[in-house]
Amino acid sequence: MNPAALFQRFACRGAAALAALMCSGWLLGCASYTTPGAGVSIAGLSKADADIGELLKAEPAAAFPARMAMARVQGSGYASQTQQCYGHGRYCVVTARDVESEEQFTRLGRLPQIAGLAPMSRLLLPAELGSLKDLRVAAAALKADLLLVYTLDTGFRVEDSGIGPLTLITLGVLPTKKAKVTTTASAVVFDVRTGFIFGIAEATASEEQRGSLWTTPEAIDAARLAAEKGAFQKLVGELETLWPRLVVAHAGPAKGG
Repeated sequence: MNPAALFQRFACRGAAALAALMCSGWLLGCASYTTPGAGVSIAGLSKADADIGELLKAEPAAAFPARMAMARVQGSGYASQTQQCYGHGRYCVVTARDVESEEQFTRLGRLPQIAGLAPMSRLLLPAELGSLKDLRVAAAALKADLLLVYTLDTGFRVEDSGIGPLTLITLGVLPTKKAKVTTTASAVVFDVRTGFIFGIAEATASEEQRGSLWTTPEAIDAARLAAEKGAFQKLVGELETLWPRLVVAHAGPAKGG
C-alpha cells in the first residue's frame, strides 16, 4: 500500500456536529464518556524533518542483526481511562502498556535478525515533541538501529445515528441501538540513522454491543480496550508476515533472531 495513502488514515477526525448535539438541552445533566482521541500522522512527523527530495534520498544504514526500539504515538492531548500520554506538541507518546501483552512483545523480539527489543522510555524524550527526529534521537540513546512507531486510531459509532464518529457519549440514551468501537492499528519501521522507511503494516478490529450496555464509563472503556487489544494482536501478526520479506530485501536470507 502507498505510504501516503496509509498515513492519511491516521488523521484526527473533527466532531463539530456531535458537539452541537451534545450541547442541546435534552442532554443536559446526563453523565458522559469522553473518547480518548485519535491516532497521529506518522508521515507528518517524518516530513517535518526534511522536504520530499531529502526523504527520497534516505537510504537504510542499519546493520543486521539489528536492535529495535518501539514507540506508541497518539494525537497531542490523548488520554483514556487507563492511560496518560507523555509530552505535548504535534504528538505524545504512550509509555505504559494497557493494550499490548508481554507475549506480543516476546513475539516481536523473536523476529528474524532482531537482536533485541527496547520499549521507549519517557526519560529519554523531550517534553516538546515536534517530529520523528525526537523519537529517533531517543532510539539512538538506546543504541537501536531500527525504530518501530505505531498508533491506535479508535472510533465510536452508533448505528443509524447520522452523527458520525463520536467524541462524547451520553450514558444510557441508546438502549435500542447497536454501538460499535473500531480500532485501526498502524505501524511504520524506520531506520534510526537516516529515517528510511523499511515497511508499514496495518490491522483493524471491532467490538460491537447493544447500546443498553453502555451505561457506565467503565463499560464503554472495556469495549474500547477489547477493540484496541484485538487490533494490536492482528498488527503483530501483520508484522510477523511482513518482516521476513524486509530481512531478505535489506539483510539477505534470514538466519533467525
